[in-house]
Amino acid sequence: MDVTLSDHSNTEAEQLLRRYADGDPLAAQALTKRFLPQVYGHAKRLLNDEAEAQDVAQEAMLRLWKIASVWRSGEAQVSTWLYRVTANLCTDVLRRRRSVGLEEIAEPADARASATHQIQQKTRTEALQSALNQLPARQREAVVLRHLEGLGNTEIAQIMEISPRAVESLTARGKRELTVRLKGHRAELGYVDDQE
Repeated sequence: MDVTLSDHSNTEAEQLLRRYADGDPLAAQALTKRFLPQVYGHAKRLLNDEAEAQDVAQEAMLRLWKIASVWRSGEAQVSTWLYRVTANLCTDVLRRRRSVGLEEIAEPADARASATHQIQQKTRTEALQSALNQLPARQREAVVLRHLEGLGNTEIAQIMEISPRAVESLTARGKRELTVRLKGHRAELGYVDDQE
């Protein structure tokens, strides 16, 4: 699934947002169908908690509805604005977690695949999420946006409100740190090189 949106798609999103502001409920449904899965997925990757990610995604969409009537075309893409709001809401959740002393919240099991495949995928996902959780927040956000969400450096720079060069630096440092943290776990994660 391509999560980056073209200028044409942004124009369409802005038109839907204007229609919603004018009272068209079908426009709200179309925007929700289009953006809620992306917003939720981004929040889940940053928070590693389904319930909190659902809350953040709903709040991000609510904020979009609230600003619909004052949206200024051409200033930002709707998707970029939503990613930025989602990241800010996730930052707030992570701060609250630290203030109340929550260390980890277990992720519910995914029962969609075969048992063997499910166990392997769960192990890999947990290892990646654990390594991501150990990164500084800005590095984690940049790596998630670039490598898990598939966004380009320019859009990430807009979302994070930094320069594209800073995005490159954050993602490079984050990838290096992930490599170090995951090194030595290749066999237990089911990645075996033929050369070994």
